[in-house]
Amino acid sequence: MNTSSGAEYAYFMDAFGPLPAFLFSWVSTLVLKPSQMAIISLSFGRYVVEPFVGDCEPSGVAMKLVAVLIILVILVINCYSVNLATGVQNVFTAAKMVAIMIVICGGMYQLQKGNTHHLQTPFEPISQERASASLADIATAFYTGLWAYDGWNNLNYVTEEIKNPSRNLPLSIIIAIPMVTICYVLINVSYLTVMSPDALLESEAVAVTFGNLTLGVMAWLIPLSVAISTFGSANGTLFAAGRLCFAASREGHLMNILSYVHIRRLTPAPGLIFHSLIAIIMVVSGSIDSLIDFFSFTAWIFYGGAMLALIVMRKTRRDAPRPYKLPSG
Repeated sequence: MNTSSGAEYAYFMDAFGPLPAFLFSWVSTLVLKPSQMAIISLSFGRYVVEPFVGDCEPSGVAMKLVAVLIILVILVINCYSVNLATGVQNVFTAAKMVAIMIVICGGMYQLQKGNTHHLQTPFEPISQERASASLADIATAFYTGLWAYDGWNNLNYVTEEIKNPSRNLPLSIIIAIPMVTICYVLINVSYLTVMSPDALLESEAVAVTFGNLTLGVMAWLIPLSVAISTFGSANGTLFAAGRLCFAASREGHLMNILSYVHIRRLTPAPGLIFHSLIAIIMVVSGSIDSLIDFFSFTAWIFYGGAMLALIVMRKTRRDAPRPYKLPSG
C-alpha cells in the first residue's frame, strides 16, 4: 500500500503523523541499526577468532578488532556501488544456505545413527542452578529468540528500489519467514543430536563445537560458513540503514547531509558512514549479550507501533489501494 522507502518510518508517517516518525528515525539511526550491525559484526569476530584459540577463551580485543575491520569492509562495498552491494548479498546468501544445509545434513546423519537421547526430554530443567528463572531471565530469553528473527523488515527499507514492490515485497516475506523458521528448527535439532543442552549453553560458538564433534578434519567449514553468514547479514543491515537515513532526512527529520547521494555511484554514502561510525563505537564499548538486550527492548516497541499502524490505517485509509489484502474478519 505504501511504496516509499523507510519501512516503519514511512508507515508511522501515514498512520500517526510526523512526530512518531521523527522519533523512530532518530532512535533507529542512533540505536537500532548500529546496534544490529555491531551484534552481527561481533558474532563474525567470535567465529573468526574461535578456531585459532583452541580450548582457550577468545580474546575480546581480537574479536572487536575483527568486528571493526569487517564493518569498514562492508562500508567500502556499500559506498562503492549499489550493484556490488546487492551482488555481495546474493552470493553470501547462497553460501549461507549451503552452510545451513551442511549443519542440517550432519544432524540428520546423527539422527539416523540413533543419537536422539538429548531430544527425548527437551523441556526438563537442564541443571539445578538453571531450574528456576526470574522474570528478567524469561524476558531476556524472549528477546534473544526474537533477535534470531530480526531482519524480516530489511527489504521494506528499500521499497523504492524494488521492481514491482506491490508483488515482490509480500512474496519475499511470505517465502522467507517460513524458510527461516524451518532452518532454525532443523539446525537446533542437529545441535542437540551431538550436544547436551548444558554443553550447548556453555559453548561460546555452538556451530564450531558442532563441527568439531561431527566433521573431523573438515571442521574448519563451520567457522568459515558462519563468517560468510554473518558477513552477508551485516551487509544487508548496512544497506537498509543507509536508505532509512535517506528517507528520513529528505523529510527534514534528520540532518540534510544524510540525504545526499553520490553523484555517480548513486549510493547514500553519508548515511552509510554515519551508521558505521556509531556501530564501531558500540563494538568497542559493548558485548553481544548487552547489545542484544539494548537492541531488542527498543526495537520491539517500534515493531509493535508498526503493527498498530496497520490497524489504524484500516480505519483512516479505508479507500487506499491495497494490492496485498488479508481477510478483514
